[in-house]
Amino acid sequence: MKAKRLIDSLNYAFEGIIYGLKTQKNMKIHFLVAIVVLVASLFFDLTRTEILILFLTIAMVIVAEMINTSIESTIDLITDKYHVFAKTAKNVAAGAVLIATINSIIVAYLVFFHRINPYTLQVLHHVRQSPLHITFIALIVVIFTVIVTKAYFGAEILVQGGMPSGHAAVGFSLATAITFISENIFIATLSVLLALLVCQSRIETKIHSFFEVVMGGILGTLITIIFFQIFS
Repeated sequence: MKAKRLIDSLNYAFEGIIYGLKTQKNMKIHFLVAIVVLVASLFFDLTRTEILILFLTIAMVIVAEMINTSIESTIDLITDKYHVFAKTAKNVAAGAVLIATINSIIVAYLVFFHRINPYTLQVLHHVRQSPLHITFIALIVVIFTVIVTKAYFGAEILVQGGMPSGHAAVGFSLATAITFISENIFIATLSVLLALLVCQSRIETKIHSFFEVVMGGILGTLITIIFFQIFS
């Protein structure tokens, strides 16, 4: 009987995890990032302490997101009307997820930055020798490619909605060019963060889906890298 209860408890727990993955977009992002970070950790000589910190950080983010989902579901079950306390509870839970996420970014920076930095600087120094006008040409090509792709997928409005996101493509194209030209990791990080903010605004305003933004970012980044590599 005890064994059956234990199995039932485990099944209920897995059902909760699966529900979060199926219904919560942020949960999918957290799991994807966790997988990428864990795979990346295999290529670096991390200490046992650093690996332990990574696991604890990943677990904290996922647990915070699950608690946030649980609180939201409970409040929605109790009432479907606006109430200041319901709003406060949801905001506080979301704030906990935000703090855990910011902490994970800081941990990733401290663990990986000094290991990646030497290789990154070598690549940037090599590509940086390219003429500056390549940035402008790459940007124009990105814009034209976005227009053609939107037309192919039947977008009615080229500057709002459709596949892929033009703002994400341009944002990451410029961020990639700034990264190559500046040869400064801090400036490169800031430019990528600005591009991510542009993407986040397109998703939050429901102008683009997450997939459209990702494809736009990949398109802008790849085209810019190809131009710098070919003409360097």
